Amino acid sequence: MATEKTQSNESEETPALLLAEFNTPAEVLHAAEKFRDAGYTQFDTHSPFPIHGMDAAMGMKDSKLGLIVFPAALTGTTLAFLMMWWMNGVDYPLVIGGKPPYSLPSQVPIMFELTILLSAFATVFGMFHLNRLPRHHHPLFNSERFKGFSDDKFFLSVEANDPKWNLERTKKLLESCHPAHVEAVYDDDEGGADFEAEPATGGHH
Repeated sequence: MATEKTQSNESEETPALLLAEFNTPAEVLHAAEKFRDAGYTQFDTHSPFPIHGMDAAMGMKDSKLGLIVFPAALTGTTLAFLMMWWMNGVDYPLVIGGKPPYSLPSQVPIMFELTILLSAFATVFGMFHLNRLPRHHHPLFNSERFKGFSDDKFFLSVEANDPKWNLERTKKLLESCHPAHVEAVYDDDEGGADFEAEPATGGHH
């Protein structure tokens, strides 16, 4: 019974993520490169504006969205073709001005429109799925400092579900990036208090 209680307390003390604050885009870019090279995958950067080269620094691969959108586009084209062929050529053929009941050129606009329609739906809902949205709350929102990411601060967050996660090692790696501030952020239902790590001294090299 005592063992179960100890394990429960340790679980409650585990933060949802570690958050490091930086003052410049270059600092957070170099920090992302460090975590990429260390093998971390469940980390993200947050900035007021896009930072050139950040995708490569984080080791991000090409989006999988195309694998979702392309089949949807082909489905739209095929459905439009079959629909018009059946309606105009088989179910209710009309001969107008000696033209054949089924004419491919006249169906191109409908094929185009249905292709675009299904592609648009696949793009929106595929993006939601890949980004795990909608998510109305994230542990990051529990950090008061994080509010500065949309103004003049730059952040790197590492989530506890990363396969490489180890609280002490991850914290040391963050501090080796010379952030202005490091803190542990807890999820709402874990009830832990944030701890603040001492920022590393010295400039970035």
